Amino acid sequence: MPRFIAAFLSALALFTSACAGRYPDDRYVNAANSVRPSVVLLTMKVPPEKKEDKYDDEYATGGVVASGPWGADILSVSHAVEGAWDIYATIGDKTRVPVKVIARDKDLDVALLRTNHRGLPVLPLGSSSNLATQLGRDVALVGYPIPDEFEDEDLGLAASFNSGHLSSLRKHALEVSLPIVPGESGAPVFLIDTGAVIGIAESRFDDEHSIGFALPIDDAKKFLHKHDAAHGF
Repeated sequence: MPRFIAAFLSALALFTSACAGRYPDDRYVNAANSVRPSVVLLTMKVPPEKKEDKYDDEYATGGVVASGPWGADILSVSHAVEGAWDIYATIGDKTRVPVKVIARDKDLDVALLRTNHRGLPVLPLGSSSNLATQLGRDVALVGYPIPDEFEDEDLGLAASFNSGHLSSLRKHALEVSLPIVPGESGAPVFLIDTGAVIGIAESRFDDEHSIGFALPIDDAKKFLHKHDAAHGF
């Protein structure tokens, strides 16, 4: 057998073997890997619920939407950072850096924060304009559910992945079959097949935790265009 044919058949066998060993849910893995590096944990102090306390700890998730030699901008939710101080972002579950709020829209429930930490991976932002005919598509989020509870159980800090479906388009909101757990507010909601971010996780019903809501990413982009045009929006 000619040498080049033997080499081709050998390479083909290796390729076929590798494909056969791949899991059928690789698209979930690929989507999570495309989003995960851009997701950060936000920790902060907020005014206390009890007057005798000095402050309460608050947690949220954020996603890097722009980065360069100047630093990085992080998109999250407004309700988490309202009245907050000592705000920090934890990058890659280990690097903790200070951030500051540079813009908020209370009605949209979106906030933009900035850090001097440079060269961070940026979220692959998609579009929410054509989702009305795409109900049922597989979606997911990567965020930090109740990080203090995990810490109390000595389980360490790590982002979590959760998947569901696009359930409905509501007024100024995407309805998803994802339970938005406290701490996950601000997490990117993305399409499984492409990894494109279509929304920012906001809230859930108190009486029905399986129904979650996200701000459509096109609304967030309008906010970014107003407050972060210098970085490409």
